[in-house]
Amino acid sequence: MGCYVFDLDGTLLDTLGDLAAAVNFALRTHGMPQHSVDDVRRFVGNGVRLLMIRAIPGGEENPQFEETFATFRQYYLEHSLDTTRPYDGIPEVLAELKRRGKRLAVVSNKFQTATEELCRHFFPDTIEVAIGENEAAGIRKKPAPDTVFEALRRLGGFAPLNSPASPQLGGLRGAVYVGDSDVDIETARNSGLPCISVLWGFRDRDFLLQHGATTFVASPAELLRFR
Repeated sequence: MGCYVFDLDGTLLDTLGDLAAAVNFALRTHGMPQHSVDDVRRFVGNGVRLLMIRAIPGGEENPQFEETFATFRQYYLEHSLDTTRPYDGIPEVLAELKRRGKRLAVVSNKFQTATEELCRHFFPDTIEVAIGENEAAGIRKKPAPDTVFEALRRLGGFAPLNSPASPQLGGLRGAVYVGDSDVDIETARNSGLPCISVLWGFRDRDFLLQHGATTFVASPAELLRFR
């Protein structure tokens, strides 16, 4: 593989504690019931807006939804580094992949500012491109393939020849997608990429199997066996 496209939350970084803290701060601030960390684990994966739709009673129909969501976003941007850390072995594996000449990118449904900040903080010397949620720019969030195609385009030499809706996938040879969720499996499928599912993230093996996972790694070091 010449290029590795990584999911962020649950794949490279353990962000669950900070996400749960931000969710509950927003809910508490606006007088709503809070959730357990395991609840938040189940809510994540489809972007922060859907996370809060799941967390807020009544979702978007709640008259306080937008202000609660805004509170969450502000708090998370200020506290996204409180407890978040790379999973053990991840920095070393990324460094070794780069030493081998691999190109490394991140695509996330986390908002763009937070995605860039986290990658810049934890992986400044290894992750070349970080793409977050940016639907205002016409880049659909995962599981649409747009973020993957944009990351590959920025890396150079991997961009599809046609539109994201019907790409000629020959330009994507040599790329692989790495993630921890059903959203990641679907994203890889929609992008025409093979998918490696990690077992240290937010979803377990049985769940991933039920959603079509075929290739697993139980530790970051196992990523080095793929060529």
